[in-house]
Amino acid sequence: MRRVVFNQKGGVGKSTITSNLAAIAAAAGQRVLVIDLDRQGNTSRYLMGDALDEGAPGSAAFFDSTLKFSVRPPAATDFVTETPWENLHLMPASAELDELHGKLESRYKIYKLRDALLPLADEYDEIWIDTPPALNFYTRSALIASQGCLIPFDCDDFSRRALYGLLEAVDEIRADHAPDLSVEGIVVNQFQARASLPQRVVQELLDEGLPVLEPYLSSSVKVKESHELSRPMIHLDARHKLTQEMQALYEALG
Repeated sequence: MRRVVFNQKGGVGKSTITSNLAAIAAAAGQRVLVIDLDRQGNTSRYLMGDALDEGAPGSAAFFDSTLKFSVRPPAATDFVTETPWENLHLMPASAELDELHGKLESRYKIYKLRDALLPLADEYDEIWIDTPPALNFYTRSALIASQGCLIPFDCDDFSRRALYGLLEAVDEIRADHAPDLSVEGIVVNQFQARASLPQRVVQELLDEGLPVLEPYLSSSVKVKESHELSRPMIHLDARHKLTQEMQALYEALG
C-alpha cells in the first residue's frame, strides 16, 4: 500500500502523522519505506535524529537522477537508508529539493516517482510519503504515486474552509493522472475534547458527509518530547494515550 499524507497548510502534523503511523506499521512487522519530499526534512530528522547523514542520497538525489539519461537508471532503493527502527527505511529529504523543482516541473518528470515505486511492491508492505505544505511538483508526484491519501486537519475554521479546495485538488489529480488514488480519510489532529470549537468544527465535517477518521488524535506535549528525542511515540511510550490513538487509527485504515 502506498499512502501520501497531504495538506497545503503548514503546521497540521503531516510529519508527525507520517512518521508515527509508519513506525507503528514497522513495529507490527510490516516492511515500511518512508519518503520525505519536504525540503525542511522534519520527517527525516524525526526518524533518524543524529544518525541522519546530511550527505546521504535521498529524495533530491533520486529526482536529480531522473534528469539524466541512463541506459540503466538507478533503482529507488539506491536512495534509501535504514533507520534505527527495525523494518523501517527512509528516503530522506534535503534543501536541494528546492533547487531541482523548476527543472523537474519544466521537463515533466511528474510520473517518475510512481514508476520508481511500483517495482518495490515485493520489497515493502507499505510506503508512506510526506509532502511539503504546497500543491507543487513534489506533492503532485506523491499523489500520482499513491493509492491512499490522508489529510491532517487541525480543528479550526481556516482549515475547514481550505479543506474543500484541497479535496477538489485531489479529485482533479485522480481524474487526470491517478485513477487508483482515493482519500482514505481526514485525520483530526491536536483534538481537544473539552473545547467547544474543535467539537463544532469536526461535527460540521461529519454533517457534510466527509470521511473523518476515528479516533481523533489528542493534543499532547508528549509528542513534542518525541520530536526532540527523535523517537516515534511507539518507541517512546507505547502506553501513552496518544500512542494508543495512533495505533487505533492505523488499525482503522485496514
